[in-house]
Amino acid sequence: MMEKKEDEKKMKTNMKTKTERKMKKKRKKKGREEKEEKEENEDGEEGGREENLKNQIMTTNLWVEQSWYDYKLQWDPKEYGGVEMLHVPSDHIWRPDIVLYNNADGNFEVTLATKATLNYTGRVEWKPPAIYKSSCEIDVEYFPFDEQTCVMKFGSWTYDGFQVDLRHVDEVENSNVVEIGVDLTEFYTSVEWDILEVPAVRHEKFYTCCDEPYLDITFNITMRRKTLFYTVNLIIPCMGISFLTVLVFYLPSDSGEKVSLSISILLSLTVFFLLLAEIIPPTSLVVPLLGKFVLFTMILDTFSICVTVVVLNVHFRSPQTHVMAPWVKRVFIHILPRLLVMRRPHYQMDKRSLAGSCHRIMVRTCNGLELRDAGGLFTAGGGGHTSSSELMDNAQHDVFPNLEHLDDFAPRELEASGLGSTCRIHGTPPLPPLLCHHHDDLPPPPPASSGVAGSAGGGGSGGDESLCRRLTHWHHCPELHKAIDGVRFIADHTKREEDSTKVKEDWKYVAMVLDRLFLWIFTLAVLVGTAGIILQAPTLYDDRIPIDVRLSEIASTTAKPHIATAL
Repeated sequence: MMEKKEDEKKMKTNMKTKTERKMKKKRKKKGREEKEEKEENEDGEEGGREENLKNQIMTTNLWVEQSWYDYKLQWDPKEYGGVEMLHVPSDHIWRPDIVLYNNADGNFEVTLATKATLNYTGRVEWKPPAIYKSSCEIDVEYFPFDEQTCVMKFGSWTYDGFQVDLRHVDEVENSNVVEIGVDLTEFYTSVEWDILEVPAVRHEKFYTCCDEPYLDITFNITMRRKTLFYTVNLIIPCMGISFLTVLVFYLPSDSGEKVSLSISILLSLTVFFLLLAEIIPPTSLVVPLLGKFVLFTMILDTFSICVTVVVLNVHFRSPQTHVMAPWVKRVFIHILPRLLVMRRPHYQMDKRSLAGSCHRIMVRTCNGLELRDAGGLFTAGGGGHTSSSELMDNAQHDVFPNLEHLDDFAPRELEASGLGSTCRIHGTPPLPPLLCHHHDDLPPPPPASSGVAGSAGGGGSGGDESLCRRLTHWHHCPELHKAIDGVRFIADHTKREEDSTKVKEDWKYVAMVLDRLFLWIFTLAVLVGTAGIILQAPTLYDDRIPIDVRLSEIASTTAKPHIATAL
């Protein structure tokens, strides 16, 4: 039994400790939540002025001048020692309950009850200072070149129009409108807004609930935003980014950075969208002017990415994958370049290098195949009567046509000619048959000894003719035959490579023409779009002088030193 009691005590103590721990955790958690809520409220109060535009709240620091007549507070100064004026606490006398109808802070009336000035005639003046936070519907259609009109509606909350006749101090008879309804002599000019108009209008309204009229005085404050801050920090960077979109088409396609540049521009525009979303109120009625411009630039950059992909596809085309249509060649190689003031350079082969290459031919010597100067061969074999110009003509008219007859020679015919497999040439090396026309009506060649003697002793034109007749029937060595086949293969391969390169260059030129075409199109689109969006703001054409600068004595005194220093 004792053990059971001890176990029950232990269980109870454990339960107590557990419940205490849970209660402590709950208290700590609750304290943390309260602390977090308190910090959030403090942050909201501190940041309320900074987020006035986003929350559509206008904060105004002013004092409301109120004056009325109270017949109960009249006295004769003679009876009270000549006292004509008294300062009494406003809580001890009757005062009209003038409140701000469109208050957004929760406090509809003046929080600081200052003393009122009491005159012996019964006139009471009360000027309490107050900070009003009124709701203001912000129109962001032309942001940041916008003009806002905020309303402050004052009226009695309890008394109707028969009990309290509410009127403006400067109101004229038979008129309910006061052009300058706010005294701006002690006004501190704002760094963000210019005040254009502050009219006060007296309204007399009848409601369905009551037969009595209810009076109110509404102040319409028209303000114009100062755009220097937003122009420097938002407008000019956005315009620079929009013109960077055009430079994408000026970047060469071989650089490989066209798409990267476009995507970088697109990412930078998202940063401006985030900044814009933090400034303006979240409204779905209209798109702000700056938002239109950023959106236009983003759409333009998206189109530039699509066009760049197409241009790169055209740039890297080849004859193995695509065939250029005739209309593509006609439009993008012949017509559009002239319209876009583009000239394609034409490269010509150097005639001197061509002439020098034609003076050297392949001959068979005792040491094998060698590249010899053709001028020396003609001088040795023809007695020096062939000039360099004639050599060029022979090289162009004799060498290339005889390439067709090179396949007619075989090693067997070479052995039948008596030269053997060594292809040894005695005396002056003769001119290869490539330089002579093939004549079927020529007599057979004389013996080798006489041929050598004739070649050595012949002179003039007769020696050249006998040399050509003899060399026409001479046959090539097998090595030379294989070399010529290799040269023909290399020539054909080079020709195919040149044709392929020419087609590739045509595709690259088409891509260049497309780049130039879209460069002009996007430049025109950026200029027209930027001007069409920015210049539609009405405040750009508003030359009204702000009345706060004109009427404020503080602004005039602070502006004088600046004017003096500027002059």
